[in-house]
This record gives sequence, C-alpha cells and structure tokens, in this order.
Amino acid sequence: MTNHSQENGNHKESQVAVVMVPLPAQGHLNQLLHLSRLVSAASIPVYYVCSTTHIRQAKTRVHGWNPFTIANVHFQEFPPTPFHNPPPDPNQSNKFPSHLLPSLSASIHLRDPVYKFVAQLSSSFRRVVVIYDSLMSYVVQDIGSLQNTESYCFHCIPAFTLYSFHWEAAGRPDDVPAEAAAVLKEIPGLDDCFSPEFDEFSRLQRGSRKISSGDIYNSSRAIEGFYLDFIAERKITGTEQLWAVGPFNPVVLPEKKGLRTRHECLDWLDRQSPNSVIFVSFGTTSSLSNEQVQELAFGLERSKQKFVWVVRDADKGDIFTGEVRNQNCQKGWKRE
Repeated sequence: MTNHSQENGNHKESQVAVVMVPLPAQGHLNQLLHLSRLVSAASIPVYYVCSTTHIRQAKTRVHGWNPFTIANVHFQEFPPTPFHNPPPDPNQSNKFPSHLLPSLSASIHLRDPVYKFVAQLSSSFRRVVVIYDSLMSYVVQDIGSLQNTESYCFHCIPAFTLYSFHWEAAGRPDDVPAEAAAVLKEIPGLDDCFSPEFDEFSRLQRGSRKISSGDIYNSSRAIEGFYLDFIAERKITGTEQLWAVGPFNPVVLPEKKGLRTRHECLDWLDRQSPNSVIFVSFGTTSSLSNEQVQELAFGLERSKQKFVWVVRDADKGDIFTGEVRNQNCQKGWKRE
C-alpha cells in the first residue's frame, strides 16, 4: 500500500479528501471514475481504490478525458484476489452475466485493505468522504467507526429502475401515483432476471452495517425528478437525503469543426431529422447467441426504421487475460 502520510503531511487538519469505492464491473467502475474527475475539479484530492486489474480496466476504457493528466485523482491499487475467470455463456437460459460473479465475489476481500487505507487518510486530512457503490456496502461497513469520516452510497442505476425493483419486491402495490403506475405496469417481472448467486451477493450487501449519510445518483432532476422525490419521500433506500449530480461523463465539443474528433455515427445522426432514429444496445452484461443477434438484425431491417445498433463482446471478470483487444472504439453498423 502506498504511504500517503508524508504525501499529505502538509494537508493535515486542513483539507477534505474523497475516496471512491467502485464495484469491479465496467458500468460501475466507469461512473465513479467520471465522478472522480468532477470532484477533483473543485481542488479536492480524490482516491480511486480497487484492485490493480480493475483500475487498469477503468483507465483503459475511459472516454472524454485522460486520467493520467488530472493531478488530483490518485489511484490506490490493491493486489487482486485470484478468481475464476470463465467466458460468457450466450446459450444459458438466464441472461444475467453469471460469469462475472467470481470477480464480484472476490471484491469482498477488499474490506480490510480499504478500511486501513481510509484510516490512514483520516489521520492526514481533516475530513474524509467515502463514496461507495451500493454493491460494495460489505467492504466499507467498518469505516463508520472513524470519527472524521462520512460515507455516501452511489446507485449506478437510474432512480426509476431502482424504484421499479423495490415496487416489484413489494408485490407491485397499487399505492403509487397514476403517473408512475402507468409505466410500471408495462415492465416485465424480475423472474429469472438475476442469478441465485447474484441474489446471494446482493443480500450480503444489504445485510451489511449501514453507514451512509445519503445517496448519490448519476441522474438529473430534469429527467427523473418525479422518481427521485418519490424515493426520498418514502425513504425507499432508508434515507430521504439524496442528490442527483449527473451526468458524470464529460460532453466534449471540438474547438474546430475541421478536426476529426467525432465518430462517424455522430455525423450521420446530425443529418437525420429529430426523433427519427432508434438506439439499440444491450450493454456489456447480456450475452446473446448468434441466432438471437440474427433475429434482432432481421427485425430491425424489416422495421424500415433508421437505427444505430451497438454490438460488442460481453465482458469477462478480467479483460486482460487471453486475447487483449483495443477497447477504445467498437465498430458498429447502421442502416438507413
């Protein structure tokens, strides 16, 4: 572990430090790395902590800025706990990415090193703020014993999705506003949505000691204000304190129109009329068989609808084992 006592000696009792604790899965790693950039812009030192493997993954895949050029963002790497790294199985009946579970389960071994690291920082800074992924509650539960440390829980899913999960778990009650009920009733149930192993992992997180002072969302009240207020009023997550501070990712506009800094899909989209193109993506967690991909392609073609369809290989727990590919830009295809 890097010794930050000397590094931060001149900051003792004078500054705030922020520690980010992401879940080691791309959609979680990426969001908290982008939030690290935003926080660091306020001249606050940020410490992004995870295993060496997943910090490397987060750095490799980040878009819109260079993590090596932000002086206030520091990376604390912990030796990875060995775990089984199976390939995705596109033919499994449950489409949840169960092949990532060994990697997620290995993250629970970060509990002791993360606590010791935060304790070390707490002796060098007047105040330490820990922002942790909701699925890393087990890892950070001991941090509440440090007097000058406070923690905030980050939910990587939209407020609407989080509420829909709670609504489903509560048996789909009718005591919801009509505006919400009309949408919620159109959502399929959660049966077979998650694997039994992931349900067990989630229960471990929910059963951990509660230390959060509030919740953070990569969202905007202009889009999700109704559901954010609803979650707060009913204390769905156990607190009425929440903040929507998205979007985290930077929106970069080229300074000169002549510079080729945009993907060709964006130029094509600019030539289309408003509301005329659909975006199709299943993310990196679902594994589709070749037959399913072909059927989707056939359906999109038959729809006569302009679309952009993003397709890429599903992730593994460790993306650096075996074949290493250029992850910066995945070539897709579009049809007019």
